[in-house]
Amino acid sequence: MAETALMHTYGRLPIAFAEGKGSRLTDTEGKHYLDALCGIAVCGLGHAHPAVTRAISEQAARLVHTSNLYRIPLQEAAGQKLAELSGMEKIFFCNSGAEANEGAIKLARLHGHKKGIEVPHVLVMENAFHGRTLATLTATGNRKVQAGFEPLVTGFIRCAYNDLDAVRNILERRQDVAAILVEPVQGEGGLRAASDEVMNGLRQLCDQYGLLLMLDEVQTGNGRTGTYYAFQRFDWKPDVVTTAKGLGNGFPIGAVMAQGAAAELFQPGHHGSTYGGTPLGCAVVLAVLETLEKEGLCQRAQQLGERIMSGLNQQLTGLAGVLDIRGRGLMIGIELDQPCGELVQQALDAGLLINVTAGQVVRLLPPLTFTDQEADQLVEQLSQLIKNWLATRSPS
Repeated sequence: MAETALMHTYGRLPIAFAEGKGSRLTDTEGKHYLDALCGIAVCGLGHAHPAVTRAISEQAARLVHTSNLYRIPLQEAAGQKLAELSGMEKIFFCNSGAEANEGAIKLARLHGHKKGIEVPHVLVMENAFHGRTLATLTATGNRKVQAGFEPLVTGFIRCAYNDLDAVRNILERRQDVAAILVEPVQGEGGLRAASDEVMNGLRQLCDQYGLLLMLDEVQTGNGRTGTYYAFQRFDWKPDVVTTAKGLGNGFPIGAVMAQGAAAELFQPGHHGSTYGGTPLGCAVVLAVLETLEKEGLCQRAQQLGERIMSGLNQQLTGLAGVLDIRGRGLMIGIELDQPCGELVQQALDAGLLINVTAGQVVRLLPPLTFTDQEADQLVEQLSQLIKNWLATRSPS
């Protein structure tokens, strides 16, 4: 690949895309692809969705930016819509998932100090991913992405994921915990979902100890798991939820959402963002949320997920080398018994975009607008690729 002026922060695949429409992409050489990754759970409505295109073009012609020094009616409208669909009360708009998680961590520290904790700590999980800023990097449970950036930020305690007893033991021993930050489904951590028992238990423990329950729904939110937000399968609410990715369908925007006492923690001067909640960004958010609602895409994500999972199970269950097929809605993982990163290039050669995470988990994050035919094509193509790949591997 030719040298460019860009910093070498990405191990990019040798391909560039020129155009997208729905679930299809076309590269600069004219080759077509089925996109089962959608920008890592970003373009949930697919590429060039007309509602998003219209919102961007019409608002860009009217007003892009003014500053949060002034009222922004579109921001107020987007916040109100997001609050209605999520059941949360107050919204702060930012520009990314990492920024949203930074905001949540600041809320946790404010909460801790209000409780009289001198050095508030946030309990985070092994194999988590919360971003690449210094605080979110520290909260991330992956030593590989932390290496070289020490000293990391203090104020975090790490715990086993999906282990309620481990959380309980920490809270019984320490009085400096202000909040628990957890992904309902770990995306980068291998498509592992916290059990209902654990999620219910975390809510109970946070109530018992006066902690904030903070959910990182950057990847799980905006319809991906079959509800607007993954926590909506339960009969309780978290105190804080972070969102981004699918919220802007490719436009960079995120949000911190809070309810109850957590919704009143931020006051003027506590937090801010130059580009957070611009008229342009909020016009896109409104278009995305209205499309999710109007087209019933949350329910559609659940149906599509079941269809894809059923097909993959029929094709791959019991096959030597396939350890597990798991998922929730349109977050699907196929765990193999050995590292399988080369499948990404093989799929690309076959005209299919997938991803491998945690070394040996094939990750699928297709658009919520997938057709049944595209879902079946994905199952057939991917299953054959995995079978062919496994046939060339020696048993682990």
